[in-house]
Formats: sequence, structure tokens, C-alpha cells
Amino acid sequence: MKKQGFNPYLPSWEYIPDGEPYVFNDRVYVYGSHDRFNGYVYCMNDYVCWSAPVDDLTDWRYEGIIYKKTDDPINPEGSMFLYAPDVTVGPDGRFYLYYVLDKIPIVSVAVSDTPAGKYEFYGYVKDKNGHRLGERDGDEPQFDPGVLTEGDKVYLYTGFSAKGDKSRSGAMATVLASDMVTIVEDTVFVLPSEPYSKGTGFEGHEFFEAPSIRKIGDLYYLVYSSVVMHELCYAVSKEPTKGFKYQGVIVSNNDIGIDTYKPADKPMAFGGNNHGGMVQIKEDWYIFYHRHTNGSNFSRQGCLEKIEVDKDGKIAQVEITSCGPNGGPLKGKGEYPAYIASHLTHRDEQMYTGDLWMDSQYPKITQDGKDGDEEIGYIMNMTDSATAGFKYFYIKDVNTVKIKVRGYCNGAFELKTSWDGEVLGKIPVDYTNVWTDYQADIKIPDGIHSLYFTYTGG
Repeated sequence: MKKQGFNPYLPSWEYIPDGEPYVFNDRVYVYGSHDRFNGYVYCMNDYVCWSAPVDDLTDWRYEGIIYKKTDDPINPEGSMFLYAPDVTVGPDGRFYLYYVLDKIPIVSVAVSDTPAGKYEFYGYVKDKNGHRLGERDGDEPQFDPGVLTEGDKVYLYTGFSAKGDKSRSGAMATVLASDMVTIVEDTVFVLPSEPYSKGTGFEGHEFFEAPSIRKIGDLYYLVYSSVVMHELCYAVSKEPTKGFKYQGVIVSNNDIGIDTYKPADKPMAFGGNNHGGMVQIKEDWYIFYHRHTNGSNFSRQGCLEKIEVDKDGKIAQVEITSCGPNGGPLKGKGEYPAYIASHLTHRDEQMYTGDLWMDSQYPKITQDGKDGDEEIGYIMNMTDSATAGFKYFYIKDVNTVKIKVRGYCNGAFELKTSWDGEVLGKIPVDYTNVWTDYQADIKIPDGIHSLYFTYTGG
């Protein structure tokens, strides 16, 4: 029997944000930053890679460390961290890893003969005179490289443009030669930053960071994180270095903008920065993105959802779910880990400000142990009104529901099939220092449903 897949698609103890997915030789490879559980800044760990067969997105394999912080000659002590990378196949058939270190404005490149490495340092993006991109007069700092190879040209997209910062103009595109590092067409701006967006069509969704480039048919799709932060938007052009037009939002990591089951402006999770890319796996397209755990911006986990590219090339915004890699709803029987909750809400929505740290009283996904421990995640701080939502399950003949609880409590969990729906039943819980099972006879209607557990009590 095929096992089931959850979001996050990797184990609950793994923290790979900024995911860039690619299919090589019938496997999907994901390259991203590497956060740490209980991290105090972004991207503290070395690059690793995970892969899965194209016909089973539930079967992810750890490929190991593919590149270390100290592999860059500028960073022998490892005092700088590796930010969001991207990978492309060069004209020579080798795999090139583009990245930036967190304290300098240049783009570094590493190379490998195989998708999962190990990668070796190759060089820095530079002009024909040997001057590095990002350090020359007039250059803006490089950040978050995204790359696409076509023939003997490599298109490099970079940039970071905070709202209100007039020193940053937006997303940049630079064309490189077949040696993968030498500039042959100098930098142009392809998406506007917020101060320079008037009249562009990008107003309200201006470029912030995280450019990710793909080509579908004869159109170039530039996915990016907007100044709104929690959303991944996309722009389209028939040319790789000009003419990009704003198209819309693909995914938000707190579902703002989705109005099919809630008001569009109601957040359903702790929304923070977002970064990811698209990939076609067999006949279907997917968006990879990340969510925020442990009550901070610094322990992010990768998620994915199937998307539809219509006949006109448009992509509608998709919901965040618990079952994204599964290809459909989860079976409404058996036992499931609580960390796959796609929604975590509370009556006080101050938790959704996008700050680096959220108020410690709100519900959050966390783990025991330390970074690197193969711990099973769980939900902490289920105070009165806190709700954990799971989307979706295929329910048939379910009459009993059981949950596992640890902590000081005296109340009950209400079960609903929508965030504001009718209470189907309650599971009373009480004080316990160890994980304890509680159950109740609750009839859930047959069909495909979300399940929302709301705690009420002290």
C-alpha cells in the first residue's frame, strides 16, 4: 500500500526553507537554505539535499550534506551563513549551485557532476575584467540567486528590496556566458521595488526577494516574494530580461487571499517570509514554499501544493494544506502527527504581524530535543481558543476520535469540520505530565472534510 504524504513533506525535524525543486533522471531534487531548530538567525546549517521519485512524493531520501559554509574560500571560519541557493545544469552537463553568503553582496558558484553532489567551489560571478558582480561601482547588492540555462546562456536573477528602501530598485537579471560565471550582458531590472512601482501594475505586490525562474511553453515565469512577505507572486514575459507583467499570487503561507472557506483577509497561520519555486512532475505542476515553526522566522519547513496552469498560462492561488504531497485527501482512519496542521489560529490575531518572533502564548509547532534530533513535532501552547486545522481527510464510517495530550489543562477539545462550523463533539482532557490518550465518541459525516480541533478551558 502506498504510504501517505504530509506537509511538511520532509521529516518534522528537518528545516529546509527556500526550496527550489527540479526533476533530474526521474527524481525530484530539492535545494534550499538549511535552518536550525531553535535557530536565532536564518540559515545556520550547511546545505543538504533531499530527493524523491517522480511517481511518489511521499518517499523522500536524504542525500546528505552537499556543500559546507566553509567550502567558500571567503568563509574559512564559517562565520557567514549560506542563504537561499539555486541549481542549474550547464551546457557541459554538470550541475551548478549558485548562492550568496549572508554578509557580502556577491554571488558564488559551486559545481558537481551529479545532482546531489558533493559540490565543489567553482568561482564568483564577475565581468570580463574580473570584477565581481555586486562590488562594482553602480552595482546593487546581490541576493537570493535564481538561475535558468538556455543554450549557451545563463540567466541569473537576484535582488532584495525592502519596502521604502529607495537604494534598491528591484529584481535584477544578468546574463552569463557558458562558463557559468562571466557576465556577457550587464544587469537590468525586471521587477520593481516598492518605491519605484507606480504605474507598473505591481502596486501592492512589489518585489521583495526570492526570484525563481521557470519556463512554460514560450513564457518565462518569475516567481518572487512580494513586500507583503507571506505570499509568493508571479510575473510573466515572453523574454527573459524584460517585459514581465504581474499576474497574481500563487500561495500565501497563512492563506490570506483565499476566500473559499473564510474571509479573504483572515490569516490561518503565522505568516512570515516565503520563498520557493515551481516544478513540473510528470503531468502536474507544483509550488514549493515554506511555513514558520517554533514561534519564529528561523525554523522554517518546506511544503508543497499542486497548482493548475490553465490554457492561458494563468495560475490561481492555492490553499495551504496538510496533504499537499499526497495527491489527494488523507485517509480518515489511523493515527496522524499533529505537526501536519496547516492552520494554527487563536482568537487574538496579533500573531500574524510577520515579526521575527511571535508572542509566546500562541500555538506553535515545535519539538523536544535539539537541532538534528529525529524528534516528532507537536503543537505547543494550545491555550483557550487555540485551533489546529488539518486539510483534508476522506472520512467514511468514523465514530470515534482520539487525541494525545501533555500538559496542565482542564477543559476539552471541540471538533469541527470548518474553522467556524458546528461543534460535532468534545474530547475532555485533564492535567497530565506525560503524553496521554483521550477519546470520545464523535460521528464525523462521510465525505472529504477538514478537521479543526479547538481547545476550550484553562
